[in-house]
Amino acid sequence: MIRNILCAAVLPALAACASDDPAAVAGDRIGRVEPPFWWTGFAHTELQLLVRGDDIAGYEPTVDSPGIRVSRVVRGDSPNYLFVYLELSRSAVPGSFDLVFADGDDRIARTYELRERTAGRVGTYDASDVIYLITPDRFANGDPGNDSVEGYADEPDRGDDYGRHGGDLEGVRRHLDYVADLGFTQIWLNPVLENAMEESSYHGYATTDFYKVDPRFGSNESYAAFVDEARDKGIGVIMDMIANHAGSNHWWMADLPTRTWINVPETRAKSTHARTTHQDPYASEYDKAAHADGWFADTMPDLNQRDPLLADYLIQNSIWWVEYLGLSGIRQDTYPYPDKHFMAEWTRRIMREYPDFNMVGEEWSPSPNVVSYWQRGKHNADGYVSHLPGVFDFPLQIALHGVLTSQAPPWGSIWTPVYELLGHDYLYPEPMNLVIMADNHDMSRLFTQVDGDEDLWRIAMVFYATMRGIPQIYYGTEIQMSHPGTTSHGAIREEFPGGWPDHAKNAFTGEGLSDAEREALDFTKKLLNWRRQAGVVHDGRLMQFTPIGSVYAYFRYDEDDTVMVVFNLGEDGVDLDLARFEERLQGATRARDVLNRSTRELGDGIELEPRSVLLLEIAHER
Repeated sequence: MIRNILCAAVLPALAACASDDPAAVAGDRIGRVEPPFWWTGFAHTELQLLVRGDDIAGYEPTVDSPGIRVSRVVRGDSPNYLFVYLELSRSAVPGSFDLVFADGDDRIARTYELRERTAGRVGTYDASDVIYLITPDRFANGDPGNDSVEGYADEPDRGDDYGRHGGDLEGVRRHLDYVADLGFTQIWLNPVLENAMEESSYHGYATTDFYKVDPRFGSNESYAAFVDEARDKGIGVIMDMIANHAGSNHWWMADLPTRTWINVPETRAKSTHARTTHQDPYASEYDKAAHADGWFADTMPDLNQRDPLLADYLIQNSIWWVEYLGLSGIRQDTYPYPDKHFMAEWTRRIMREYPDFNMVGEEWSPSPNVVSYWQRGKHNADGYVSHLPGVFDFPLQIALHGVLTSQAPPWGSIWTPVYELLGHDYLYPEPMNLVIMADNHDMSRLFTQVDGDEDLWRIAMVFYATMRGIPQIYYGTEIQMSHPGTTSHGAIREEFPGGWPDHAKNAFTGEGLSDAEREALDFTKKLLNWRRQAGVVHDGRLMQFTPIGSVYAYFRYDEDDTVMVVFNLGEDGVDLDLARFEERLQGATRARDVLNRSTRELGDGIELEPRSVLLLEIAHER
């Protein structure tokens, strides 16, 4: 991406340029102004500028530019910060202007830039999409030259599961065609912002600069170029964001702007993770705070979003990345851990600027009562109002995992837990906007969950491709990547075959893959590319039938099309009587078998193979 820098120095030795990279500022008494630039045309017209510089709090800021005025100035508890709020009227135009800071005769000028928003760059995602989750450090090393960067202590060590392995944005960019060819239309990247931590920094969840891509992944400019190229290939990018905490080496930790910037800094008390205190009518205030204000880890200071200055900073940071990159969505980490009223405002502000945007929050709970609390439109008993469009359907993942691995069925059918769980979809205002997944970067991979059973792997893949909601698939699931004998997160986030030159296998080209891995890859490609054009799965209704024994069936249907999905988990074949499905079959006598690409006569019944799934496009007579 070409850097657009406009500089107009009042004092040449002190003036600096607005840059895509905030770390580019050097030799300036004002070390930081964040956001590094902004745009005209937002609905919210007040812009907070965090200004950091030696004793800058003693200065008075002024602006002399049409349509822009200083609306208020807030000083924190450190003398090295000013929070300058600018009112950007409709008459403000894109370009550069000078912020002048004065203390008596001492004057400092800083050039700031307003950019023009580009229509159509910000996208969205919905149930027509399938999301591919990538841990960038472990996917592909596209630029070995950035594996080790001066000033960053966590050196690459591919022999360490928790070390940096060298994967980067360039590695993902080079394999966008592989992702698109498989049928994926969205990429969710684990965080790529700076994690200048001493160790275990590869995962990205200990941010040390909210406006800077970690140079071992690339740069702000290369991130933007990656998103642009992905968009050109029909793939949106969902950014992983963290509002709850930062890394302990974040640049502000040595000099906090306010005394209330982080929670419990003296004790570093760990969170109790008692997330149900948000809804519990009997919860004590002590327990609520012990969860929400506790640190997620000793190296992850808990941010206090009740501090209004920090709240504005975090909201603007999210909007900055959406606009700068042209994102299609946000995945918000540990959604119930920040202050919940802040999260309501965070979502409201983003959705106000991008009404068609989509976001998903992580609430890891087996209960739809708990998860649905956070989705917009939910009428909660305590009056809490959320503006979050989507949540991850962890309850469904947990239920299906139990079904696939259960040795002793519950009452009724082995499928009863999934069947009954879906019956609780009335709790969700938008069940079709739930993100559904078999696994992710924090849990055992699907093929490990099912103990290497290829039949169960196929059953799960078809289930998630046809169930209501938005499927998310973890990188490597398409070739049955596994990690038997360990639950180490470092092993779960294994290197993708072909991402490094010394790999014996290359999933991108198919070279060296076993027959089973190649078949899994072909199966995934066939399934997802079918789903890409199956509008009835994107927008159609869902009807399920009570499971009997080892068999469970449901339909996706609309006015024009009907898809029937039937699972048999039993060790024996089943002759399935179709009479009870007439409500949806409506006299149809033929169907297209999607997986076998053949025509199947329906008649009075169909034969189900042991441990199998049928995916049928019903041929209605019109």
